[in-house]
Amino acid sequence: MADERTTQILDFFTPRAADWDSRFPDDGPAFATAAGLLGLHPGDTVLDAGCGTGRALPALRAGVGPNGTVLGADLTPAMLEEAVRAGHTDSGTLLRADVARLPLRDGAVDAVFGGGLISHLTDPEADMTELARVVRPGGVLALFHPIGRAVLAARHGRSLTEDDLRAEPKLRDLLSGAGWQLRSYTDEDDLFLALAVRRA
Repeated sequence: MADERTTQILDFFTPRAADWDSRFPDDGPAFATAAGLLGLHPGDTVLDAGCGTGRALPALRAGVGPNGTVLGADLTPAMLEEAVRAGHTDSGTLLRADVARLPLRDGAVDAVFGGGLISHLTDPEADMTELARVVRPGGVLALFHPIGRAVLAARHGRSLTEDDLRAEPKLRDLLSGAGWQLRSYTDEDDLFLALAVRRA
């Protein structure tokens, strides 16, 4: 796994892992709200792709109930260590895995939650295709961020452009090419949420 992509991800997230949650202390309710919109059912299997410190895992567990399966996959060991420290292994099973090469069989999960994921993909179409591979037809993908595109751009001192991968036309095309159909799109100051369904 020691390729350039892996190195970039580890270089970015490893030094930030220990204080990641304390830097964004008010995001918890937004994660829970977004996870609740996946439409999970008791007994479902759900993957948190790029789970980081595991903030979404308790809400995903609530959605699938005690008999469901919650998987949290992340490439950065330091992030997974923070998830363990926070007690999120009570809510799900953690995997060290790259979303580009998931250790899951075809159609193994009912839904995927990706909090902040799309901003960190080096090959978005290939990665969205890999997520489609592991989701059953009719399964759901939620691409989430606790703040919208304009607020995020301003936070990073950038202007908002339609070239942004999360702009609705760009995202719709990306997902369509990867086996998904965009069903709803929300981009407000306090929420970014795109919900897509895995095509048959």
